[in-house]
Amino acid sequence: MLVVQGVTKQIGGLRAVNGVDLSLGENEIIGLVGPNGAGKTTLLNMISGISAPTSGKITFCGEEITGLKANQICKKGIAKTFQIAESFPGLSAQESVMVGALFGKPRKTSMADARKEAASVLDFVGFPAEKMQTTVKNLNVVELKRVQLARALASQPKLLLLDELTTGLNPKESKEAVELIKKIRDTGVSILIIEHVMSVIMGVSNRIVVLDHGEKIAEGRPYEVVNNQLVIDTYLGDLHAF
Repeated sequence: MLVVQGVTKQIGGLRAVNGVDLSLGENEIIGLVGPNGAGKTTLLNMISGISAPTSGKITFCGEEITGLKANQICKKGIAKTFQIAESFPGLSAQESVMVGALFGKPRKTSMADARKEAASVLDFVGFPAEKMQTTVKNLNVVELKRVQLARALASQPKLLLLDELTTGLNPKESKEAVELIKKIRDTGVSILIIEHVMSVIMGVSNRIVVLDHGEKIAEGRPYEVVNNQLVIDTYLGDLHAF
């Protein structure tokens, strides 16, 4: 479904991402891990069209999407969430999700259908029904993340890019997030997820890719990656005790 070939991002004198190769198949979840500054978010930004690669090639469903704008890529079936779950603070939760239904798909959607779809997706992600008309600025962290996720899903993506979905969540909420990620995958959506909580990555990923200083240093099944000595030395360290 997704093929990333030799993708590089040069920012001034820094190579934030350097020659990364990555592939992802249908109904697959890939975990993307690495130290802060490893280039993980930059890679997702290039896949989603937020920024363009300096060099390299990105192909989605057999079509090259390298350098396309974010709105064009979204309409082709790639949606992304962000580390900081804030947007449209003056809209209600339902209206915020309607944005994805109205503008994230290749076909036009009526306001009435978008409203119904937003309610349905909010219910799917476990958002409280009694808060659908609450303005986004008055929601807590968990609710904000669910609204953001629902807005991405409202665009009906084939591939979902998740950037630290569980940041700010307690262990119970993180466990619920893991089950929700699996539930999304079971609907036929492939997922590429950045996450620092290794128990989350281990719990959902078919494969794990490790970045360090913009380069891929390891890839494999979860148990292979966490037992890779270079990964232990570079990233896991004492966390390997999990």
